[in-house]
Amino acid sequence: MKKEARIALYKKIWCKIRYWQSLKDVSDKELATNLDVSERTLKEYDKSAQHLTLQKLDSFLYLNGMELADLMTL
Repeated sequence: MKKEARIALYKKIWCKIRYWQSLKDVSDKELATNLDVSERTLKEYDKSAQHLTLQKLDSFLYLNGMELADLMTL
């Protein structure tokens, strides 16, 4: 049997963050500040978010009063 294509967790999380950004009408500059990265890094994450650290994710969630479950259920 052929294996189902699997979406990596870091891709799912990054897509959810970008979706949250569009829902909240947050600029790239503000999102970069929340993640403590440059705007250029956001573009790199769009290509591959495998270097998005748990520390950055935790900071993002804390600054926005969210839990990981909140982000994943968007």
